[in-house]
Amino acid sequence: MGSVLSRVTAEQRRQAASIVEDLVSVMALGGVTLPSIAVDWEFGRRTGTYLVDLGSARPLELLRVLDLLRKGLRYERLTYDD
Repeated sequence: MGSVLSRVTAEQRRQAASIVEDLVSVMALGGVTLPSIAVDWEFGRRTGTYLVDLGSARPLELLRVLDLLRKGLRYERLTYDD
């Protein structure tokens, strides 16, 4: 049972790290840097659930994030039929 749990949590760790890496890359392409984004490894070790902590950011950075999200949503609405 321990090896199954180890494999499952290892995959969750890899997925969380990959998501953070991808998010940082995409945000950088949009001109945004979130200075304290990270996986909450300690919470994951205790609970088996790995959370991504977006951390603190300046309001101007978050305004850029909101702008990018709004543009992405508008594009999605225009390109996908209901």
